[in-house]
Amino acid sequence: MPTTNVRELFDTYAATFATRDLDAIVALHSPATMFWLHNGEQPVHGRAALRDTFAAMFAQWPEMGFDVHRAITGDGHWILDWALTAVLTGPGGDRRPIRFDCLDVVTLDKDGLVERKDTFIDLPQAQAALTAASTTGSRS
Repeated sequence: MPTTNVRELFDTYAATFATRDLDAIVALHSPATMFWLHNGEQPVHGRAALRDTFAAMFAQWPEMGFDVHRAITGDGHWILDWALTAVLTGPGGDRRPIRFDCLDVVTLDKDGLVERKDTFIDLPQAQAALTAASTTGSRS
């Protein structure tokens, strides 16, 4: 699979993920796909489990976004260095922005579908952001 095609696949995946269209996201994954969010949970296997996992993530983070630091593509894979951005709403209704770094390692099958996606979180950074958001007032 040429690197230019992988870059196009990455661009499509990123654009689709930004829309939160679960059916479109799942369609970019192979039937036997595996997604592993490395935060102490086990990986999920298959499109149905992937759909449920992403639906829960979008529900938990309703204003989730991402800033891409860099995307590195190669033969049958990409690595995405990115930051998760979100706005949490406190009990009093105040809005609290958070941000922490993540890294995705994605491998593609021979048909150009995602067969495995590993997402690594900078856990100390995420914990600090969540703690700060839970103890401070609104920041604009």
